[in-house]
Amino acid sequence: MIVFPAVDIKDGQCVRLKQGLADQVTVFADDPAEMALHWAELGAQYLHVVDLDGAFSGLPANFDLIKRICSEIGIPVQLGGGIRDLRTAQAYIKAGVTRLIIGTMALEDPEEFGLLCKEFPGKIGVSLDAVDGKLKTKGWVEDSGQTVFDVLPRLEEQGAAFIIYTDISRDGMQTGVNVEGLEKLCEATTIPVIAAGGVTNMDDIKALYPLGPKGLEGAITGRAIYAGTLSLTEANDWLVDQG
Repeated sequence: MIVFPAVDIKDGQCVRLKQGLADQVTVFADDPAEMALHWAELGAQYLHVVDLDGAFSGLPANFDLIKRICSEIGIPVQLGGGIRDLRTAQAYIKAGVTRLIIGTMALEDPEEFGLLCKEFPGKIGVSLDAVDGKLKTKGWVEDSGQTVFDVLPRLEEQGAAFIIYTDISRDGMQTGVNVEGLEKLCEATTIPVIAAGGVTNMDDIKALYPLGPKGLEGAITGRAIYAGTLSLTEANDWLVDQG
């Protein structure tokens, strides 16, 4: 199981939002690249980067900064936010991003998403962001009219490499993870699942660990490691001890 430190970029800064709300911002660092390097030096195996400006605008708003992160930190990077066409995806892969996270396009333009999966096999994941099981799009501001389980069969058929499932109601709130919901998702799909939203402390890591054999690849954590309620080093050491 991998613990993915999150570096969320807004207006050139490293931030965290509460429940995806653009006006609920906490700034944690002025230089996201320095923060990315910090997590890599603390033993991160994989970095989770989100271009929040891109998610809200639909455009690759922080391309040069993300390219710099990829060139400096020495660990794989997965990126989401503002990737809504093949050209943008190609540019990010060329810039050094290991794999891409697609949200809006996967739900609103299935044909284009399918082409993307064929173009970059094993590199295209899907962000399923939900409130009470109902999926949101466009930076979590619009309802998709679909549920998580509505879209799973198509995503499997098209070759999605992984799923990031965010319980929006818990995101940035440090209220713990929705283990029951994640277990149901893992059991309903053959696609590896990554948990996001609510990871607060070691109790959450320990609660998620048994889902590994059921298909949980890892968990993303942001506010918890910035606020200090979860130690990335402690989490990684504990996971290594589990064998």
